[in-house]
Amino acid sequence: MKKGIILIVVFLVISCNNQNQSKPMDVSKNEQLVKQYFEYFNNHDWKKMAEMYTETADFKDPSLGQGIVKQTRQEIQNKYAELNKLFPDLHDKVVQIYPSGQKHIIVEFVSTGTAPDNSKFELPICTIFTIENGLITKDFTYFDNFDEGEE
Repeated sequence: MKKGIILIVVFLVISCNNQNQSKPMDVSKNEQLVKQYFEYFNNHDWKKMAEMYTETADFKDPSLGQGIVKQTRQEIQNKYAELNKLFPDLHDKVVQIYPSGQKHIIVEFVSTGTAPDNSKFELPICTIFTIENGLITKDFTYFDNFDEGEE
């Protein structure tokens, strides 16, 4: 009887351990998805980048206002196309990618660009992506929205 219980416990431990082995693969897929996202961004392929989101995704972004704002793929594409008109050389340089559990990837990056008046900007940004079923469902972006010229 004791051997039977020990075998059951060992079987359960091995089963639980095997289930956890799939998690790094999911994280790796999510990291690859995020790398692809920034490739599309830097190529200014707004349509392909927007297609990486669910049909409607949740955003936290100081440029969209306070709180969570829902955006469709078309709205995402339009937003970045407009931003690209203001800054034709818009570019994001990824500093670090931090996997966080099954569904989240945190990305630290620096966004740069040059306006038509030749003024340049360099903005450190941190985004938390929530990824489910291979698509971005949430994009929570944080950066200092304070304009140094304002008092």
